[in-house]
Amino acid sequence: MKLNKVRKVIKVTRLNGQEIVINAELIEYLEASPDTIIALTTGKKIMVKESVDEVVERIIEYRKRCLGGSSLPPVHKSEDET
Repeated sequence: MKLNKVRKVIKVTRLNGQEIVINAELIEYLEASPDTIIALTTGKKIMVKESVDEVVERIIEYRKRCLGGSSLPPVHKSEDET
């Protein structure tokens, strides 16, 4: 019997063009300054080409895969983004 495994990763691109995958469960926060910085719970920070919105969309798609396509609660932007 096969188990339906959900990949816990999202694909992003470093500033030098190298594609990498990161464990979406380890993302603590995203920052735009002006490049997008992904901060992980491990303390590591990664600068990527994708915008904050693109990374958020990839995280949402990952979460949908985890929930089997169920609807997710809305994402609320911080006051700084309004």
